[in-house]
Amino acid sequence: MAVTLFKDTTYNLMNLIDDIRRGEIGLPEIQRPFVWPASKVRDLFDSMYKGFPVGYLLFWFTGAEMGSRQIGTDAKETVPRLMIVDGQQRLTSLFAVLTGTPIVTKHYTESRIRIAFRPDDARFEVTDAAIERDPEFIADITQVWRSYRDTTRGYFARLKQHREEVDRAEEDRLDDAIDRLKDLAHYPFKAVELDSAVDEERVAEIFVRINSEGVTLNQADFILTLMSVWWDKGRRQLEEFSRAATQPSPRGPSPFNHFIQPSPDQLLRVAVGLAFRRGRLQHVYSLLRGKDLETGVVSPERRDEQFAVLRDAQESVLDLTNWHEFLKCLTRAGFRSSRMISSENALLYTYALWLVGRRDFGVDLPRLRDVIARWFFMAHTTGRYTTSPESQIEGDLNRLRDLNPGDASGFCERLDREVATAFTNDYWAISLPNRLDTAAAKSPALLAYWAALNLLDAELLFATTKVSTLLDPGVTPIRNIERHHLFPKQYLESIGITGATRTNQIANMAFVDWADNTAISSRAPSHYWPEMSTRLSGERLKLHCYWHALPVGWEQLTYEEFLDRRRHLIARVIRDAFPNAAPPFGIRGSPGRDSDANQGADRRW
Repeated sequence: MAVTLFKDTTYNLMNLIDDIRRGEIGLPEIQRPFVWPASKVRDLFDSMYKGFPVGYLLFWFTGAEMGSRQIGTDAKETVPRLMIVDGQQRLTSLFAVLTGTPIVTKHYTESRIRIAFRPDDARFEVTDAAIERDPEFIADITQVWRSYRDTTRGYFARLKQHREEVDRAEEDRLDDAIDRLKDLAHYPFKAVELDSAVDEERVAEIFVRINSEGVTLNQADFILTLMSVWWDKGRRQLEEFSRAATQPSPRGPSPFNHFIQPSPDQLLRVAVGLAFRRGRLQHVYSLLRGKDLETGVVSPERRDEQFAVLRDAQESVLDLTNWHEFLKCLTRAGFRSSRMISSENALLYTYALWLVGRRDFGVDLPRLRDVIARWFFMAHTTGRYTTSPESQIEGDLNRLRDLNPGDASGFCERLDREVATAFTNDYWAISLPNRLDTAAAKSPALLAYWAALNLLDAELLFATTKVSTLLDPGVTPIRNIERHHLFPKQYLESIGITGATRTNQIANMAFVDWADNTAISSRAPSHYWPEMSTRLSGERLKLHCYWHALPVGWEQLTYEEFLDRRRHLIARVIRDAFPNAAPPFGIRGSPGRDSDANQGADRRW
């Protein structure tokens, strides 16, 4: 006979609510962004009222001994006996409605879930202003469980003012409908309770097999759930940081920034990288449970030790001084806002490396800023953390393992060596131009070019306005026409070149003031360039041609020739601007390495 990993249990709804209140069942989601729309909560109550099944709950025994306390909390909160693996949104909905507890919205504001009920036809609705005024509805069914008698009396009083007459038979029918609603407190829920000996991989498999919505669990979900059990304060800190990062604080420093609004699981990955020098979370869950990875023995003492390591690392991750010092590195690399970030993984894993360098190797801030700026520029441009990101960052962290603590120079040299390995001459001459052969609006290669223009303090073509002004996170253009087609779309269509993938090529776009864009209209380059280039003379014309990667005589080239030559020149600009670079990486500032920026570049490519 097969050994079962679970037991079947039936709860009634009010027992579930009481267990959540007492902390027997951990329901941390009541304090976290609630993802269900109110209409889905309405449908849940409608199904229960009609006696329909509403799915299994999946619980997992924590293995905590009676009276166990959480780690690192002054109040020494009790560890829940059961963790919720599947059914969090349903239980959050039911708990919030039956108890009137506010939920946290996706915008991190508190809000009540208010569901209305019309006894006449047993109809549930999401409460709105019209329903509030409609005496046929009980506008907030929470009141049925808070004060049943007062709620029914108030309902019938309003109804009798609205209707000319409510006879005894009608009143009894409506009263029965409300009583049936109240009895939902005894609605039965089937729960599968998994043994504490079941590991997280098996739990994930069970979850997928019984979950009809195709949702998958990842390792971060398990670690965050484990934190809810043993160190809920730590999980709350991650969530509070994420919440505070969404908008500026009027009361002082906050994690708000223009690059990223990190989620708790993203911050967790940074903390894990710093604490355990791991990118793959596969074994971290076991470590935090206190399991010896060699013997398989679980020890409460080992669990406490590992949580202490994570707690110290998380403190560094959430330190506002560290956070904002790191963000300066992105600016140092030429990046200004989320508009220029195509890989949040690159940002977060680079933050983990910044923390390792600062905390474990003692790199001073000015030097660390330059090293990390180079690293982020490389990682973001090459897509280092796009494929198998966990394995990649773990490999990057492993390269630092043999260094002695405090070896600042060794840390910096290791990172710069990897940058040099990625940014070879072949990368600049072949790989990067090939990556520019796209019309993707958020291509890493395109964003590297924008960063380069920021670093070179470039101006818009034909204008004195800085490119950095357009890329300022505080600027929201009325029309997205700062980027102009050098070969206008209508002109290309007139010569038989159509389709966004061809006309919107990166190499066909340049930053131009909207008024100049209007003046250019649909004219061919050979028509508008001689006229508009007369605004610029001497060195400024050379600078504009260099910044905007315009080959000499480009207006006379065929479209395909122009695209090919400009891709190589854009790659050249990116290489020259590479942040704080010294040979062999590149130089900053003036046009290229040749005496004439464009002629020299054309000869080279």
